[in-house]
Amino acid sequence: MVKDIKKVVIVSISSDIGSAMAERFLDRGWKIFGTYRNNNPQIALLKKQGVSMCYCDLNKALSVKAAAKKIKSTLGKWDLLVICAGEIAPIGPFMETDFDAWEASLAVNFSSQMRMVRTLLPDRSLKSENGPCVLFFAGGGTNNATQNYSAYTVSKIALIKMCELLDAEIPDTRFSIIGPGWVKTKIHAATLKAGKKAGENYIRTLARFEQGDFVSMEKVLDCCDWVISSPRQLVGGRNFSAVFDQWGKKELAELLRKNPNLYKLRRFGNDWLAPDQKRRKK
Repeated sequence: MVKDIKKVVIVSISSDIGSAMAERFLDRGWKIFGTYRNNNPQIALLKKQGVSMCYCDLNKALSVKAAAKKIKSTLGKWDLLVICAGEIAPIGPFMETDFDAWEASLAVNFSSQMRMVRTLLPDRSLKSENGPCVLFFAGGGTNNATQNYSAYTVSKIALIKMCELLDAEIPDTRFSIIGPGWVKTKIHAATLKAGKKAGENYIRTLARFEQGDFVSMEKVLDCCDWVISSPRQLVGGRNFSAVFDQWGKKELAELLRKNPNLYKLRRFGNDWLAPDQKRRKK
């Protein structure tokens, strides 16, 4: 059960995950402030339901500053900050991709999100039992070389590591990141539009849509609920998969308490020792 959360900021509330999350939180009577860069019907619907929001371009410092000012005047102190912003373009081989577009993608998917966190963090509430929570979203490609999606993949890996760094430096706040898996959202339109430039992922994406093979939004939101209701000892600085990890299970909770390295970006444990080194180690 989620406790102590009453005021929420959702950056990119216009995203499918952001708007679905807002709908769930509204049912609990939470106060929500959302930011958006691209207007769409979901924005109008949420406004009618009482969600406060404003335009914000994460890549522009003045826009972030203005949004933060509106958030503070509306919510005061926040309990939960969710960053849903992200885009997978540009798609294509690195050497064939426009570098300015590639660099801009890193900003949207990583550095600009850090700008928003830095700007909003001073207004976090420290009254709840588990402390405030900042939640990010990871993406595919962190376990292999996802060809033609280098900007997106590198950005998500940076988010995963930054989550751990923030957790270490700011112990009064929980920082976690969730990989939602293949959810049916607008983000896949870029792959379908890219066609052959997307390589094998274009075929995989087509197959997903043809078969309706997607992770349910409910499962993703349930994973989010588990993270935001859990203590820092379990979720702080960690990267969870909504699809593959046994979140919510007591067995996993025990492992997480015992091993601070679990579900974090590590080189440790992925090494090879020569026989003489193994002897010395023993």
